Amino acid sequence: MQIIAAGLTDTGRQREYNEDSFLIIDHDALYVVADGMGGHRAGNVASQMATDTIGAFFNNMGGDESTWPFNYETHLSAEENRLLTSIRMANKKIFDASCLDRNLCGMGTTVVGALFSEDRRHLYVAHVGDSRAYRIREGEITLLTKDHSLVNDYLTIMPHLTQEQQDELPKNVITRALGMQEMVMVDLHTEFPKPNDQYVLCSDGLSGMITDTMIQNIVVESGSDVKKAVQSLVAQANDHGGDDNITVVVVALAE
Repeated sequence: MQIIAAGLTDTGRQREYNEDSFLIIDHDALYVVADGMGGHRAGNVASQMATDTIGAFFNNMGGDESTWPFNYETHLSAEENRLLTSIRMANKKIFDASCLDRNLCGMGTTVVGALFSEDRRHLYVAHVGDSRAYRIREGEITLLTKDHSLVNDYLTIMPHLTQEQQDELPKNVITRALGMQEMVMVDLHTEFPKPNDQYVLCSDGLSGMITDTMIQNIVVESGSDVKKAVQSLVAQANDHGGDDNITVVVVALAE
């Protein structure tokens, strides 16, 4: 299957600067979105450090299955190990930098990454935080990730919370991010791609501004024109307030 991808990041209408970052490495079929946080523009440092570290790992390791300094997880494929290791390395670099520089203290970033296997039969999605991955198949959208957020944590423990009770919880509070601790737990999900599937990776500046149905409609209408899709998605998020930085990567599969 042929893979076509495009990405776009935008400051939005309410923020002074952009703390998001994204990465596309076509030859590895790797796609990443990171949404930084921290004062004094440290969020920008964290998100850029995440995408730079992940990209450097893939570019330098090539087909090597080495995961040093982390253990190779034998129950996972080589691709899964590479993706997990690159994210764990990014976490360590961000954490170490925040400990060494007081201006960077407390910085962190979410991350969502998607890596296709060489034969394109599998897609591995890894994430930390509330940046999301969606799949659009035959016109239907499916959320592939689960936000690591205070709201979701409450719903896991107390699934019968009313909407009124949910509305009382602090919004946009994430419970897991790169750089918060020396080690990080990364959620990993395996997909089985089909021709004409479309995938969307995004920061919450997109998913928090427009509905999943709107994302679905824009991507479906754009078809294989992934550049049009990312431009339309960012424009819609801005039209609906643009409260945060907006970053999106759209990946389309064709036979």
